[in-house]
Amino acid sequence: MQDVYIKVWNRADRFDAGRASPITWLCAIARNTAIDWCRSSRRPGMAPEEAAAEVADAAPLADMVIERDQHSARMFACLDELEARQRVAIRSAFLDGLTYAQLADRMAVPLGTMKSWIRRGLQQLRTCIGDG
Repeated sequence: MQDVYIKVWNRADRFDAGRASPITWLCAIARNTAIDWCRSSRRPGMAPEEAAAEVADAAPLADMVIERDQHSARMFACLDELEARQRVAIRSAFLDGLTYAQLADRMAVPLGTMKSWIRRGLQQLRTCIGDG
């Protein structure tokens, strides 16, 4: 674009309103500058448009993304339905990576109690997600 503006500035005295409109003159300069740039850059030829179908795309398909997002939303909605102590324990264990023993110490409860809270919470999550 900068080259086009410089050419327009340097050739402004050559513009003839009788031959073309200003936009037509500007477009012709831009087109010719682009063609000159392509020729001078010695780039390899462009592949045909059909070759784009053969390019691998590692991104998941849109329907898979939507399904994953819906599943995540359902999971967090179900987590929010749990009792506060179960919700905190499950999030800490499965999202933060804490062990049951660490959670029991942190929440000042026996290890067996912590295991029971998490087990019952996971059962409630399974039921909640299964209903959705």
